[in-house]
Amino acid sequence: MTTAMPAAARSDTDHLARRLAYLTVCVPAAGFAAAVAFAWHYGFTVTDGALLAGMYLVTALGVEGGLHRFFSHKAFAAGPVVTTVWGVAGSMAAQGPILFWVATHRMHHAHTDTDRDPHSPRPIGTGRLARLRGLWHGHVGWLFTVRRSGWSGHVPDLMANRTVMRLNRHYFTWVALGLALPAAVGGLVSGSATGAVSGLLWGGLARIFLLDQVTWGVNSIGHTLGNRPYRTRDNSRNVAALAPFSVGGSWHNNHHAQPALAVTRRTFWQLDIAGSVIRLADRAGLVTNVRYPSRGRRSAENARR
Repeated sequence: MTTAMPAAARSDTDHLARRLAYLTVCVPAAGFAAAVAFAWHYGFTVTDGALLAGMYLVTALGVEGGLHRFFSHKAFAAGPVVTTVWGVAGSMAAQGPILFWVATHRMHHAHTDTDRDPHSPRPIGTGRLARLRGLWHGHVGWLFTVRRSGWSGHVPDLMANRTVMRLNRHYFTWVALGLALPAAVGGLVSGSATGAVSGLLWGGLARIFLLDQVTWGVNSIGHTLGNRPYRTRDNSRNVAALAPFSVGGSWHNNHHAQPALAVTRRTFWQLDIAGSVIRLADRAGLVTNVRYPSRGRRSAENARR
């Protein structure tokens, strides 16, 4: 039996959450601006580009393959070591602890494009600006208004998992690790403090900022613009332009049509990097019980097109 959180405690929780939201949004944005200014003065090196691309790929896979397909939808199973790898990679993206990310996403699926959807981009109010206000809310504004209390009702399975709870408790350690690694590599490769700072800015803060925009873009643009090959009960859409940057997460209508699957690709040309990594992990025996589209269903879907 659970008891309701007192109003004062809820207020304190929401107030702290809003402060964290400002840090989550503003610090990476300031870091991206600082990275551009730093590069203007000191240049943008091959190492900077490699750290940006490498850390982006690792954390993008952590978000899409880990936080999304693994933790949120249980699209495949894994042991403690592989679970830890997915959890650390996703947490280094600095989009929130595992429990918060998963609880928010599960609420999104349960109440997609309704008033109870945490980040629906539906028009807010009336008039010409209503659509823009809704789009802004779906992209980033929701972070400042979403209730942080009551997560346990959406993630009881994860709360019963000791590995996940340990990862969740050390969230800020993983965020710090995601900043320290590129700084250390940048400093070692260049042999200078300038290289370390540049690594921190490009492989750390700028990388977080850019991945945030892509992840949030799936929330906002992915429910506003794009094509709808499947007739879902929501307004989810496929956004092909974001597919490389979201490592397959922007095939959003595909996902909402069959959210439990480990892959979002439905035709040969749809790029799904996260799905390919999961397939490779499956072949290597690192993950099990991977949920793929059944051949019969794929054939029926192709016939309807």
